[in-house]
Amino acid sequence: MSANLQEEFATRGYTVLPRALDAGLCHSVRDFVLKALDPLLGPAEYEAETGYPGAPENLAAQGGQTPRRLLHAWSRSNLFAQLAQAPVVVQALQSLLSAPVVMSQCHHNCVMTKHPGYSSATLWHQDIRYWSFDRPELISAWFALGHEHRTNGALRVIPSSHQLDLDRGALDRDLFLRPDLSANKQLIRQAVDVEMQAGDVLLFHCRLFHAAGTNRSEKVKISPVFTYHAQDNQPIPGTRSAAYPGVPMASENV
Repeated sequence: MSANLQEEFATRGYTVLPRALDAGLCHSVRDFVLKALDPLLGPAEYEAETGYPGAPENLAAQGGQTPRRLLHAWSRSNLFAQLAQAPVVVQALQSLLSAPVVMSQCHHNCVMTKHPGYSSATLWHQDIRYWSFDRPELISAWFALGHEHRTNGALRVIPSSHQLDLDRGALDRDLFLRPDLSANKQLIRQAVDVEMQAGDVLLFHCRLFHAAGTNRSEKVKISPVFTYHAQDNQPIPGTRSAAYPGVPMASENV
């Protein structure tokens, strides 16, 4: 299983761990998040602050107070520690990184939310664009607490795009793929939807191009996300990536 996991991840840049989470834990985390959304318990990022397509124009506009994500998830509740250290997830990460695993408090470490009506669309990008580590070898874990599909804004990925070495001109000012270029259009046509059920976990490489649409369903979509790296892959001092210490994923938890 480990060899198959490594081969799939190396080739595609992502893999889904089916039913990796306990159903009771999923329910408890979702209930906790819903209570943290109304009334909103910060810190949080609002959709209006992104400038992404579909987002409210500003905080004062209709829907401007719609949260996009709850920040600092790890420190909000022990429930998120249980989630981030789910044994199947940490075992897979150790296999893929071939080293002891550390969770970053600086990147992701959040609960992504997509609300009906005011959620934005995230354009094609790589997470590593604003991260600073010795090596661009980080893996993010996307935890599905409910059914994720294109209608409610599930992630879309471009398989094997983590292997690409694109010229800077392929990206716009904000480091999103430029949709006007024919080569990028061909690349985007290869995209697939990552549909998941509650308890599934998506692991994806920090160089994998991914995007997500708006939520056109009637329920909020809730997705905790954490990012991990090998213990010897250190953040560059003085950068955002080094703002908070990483959290080692203790071996006794796996």
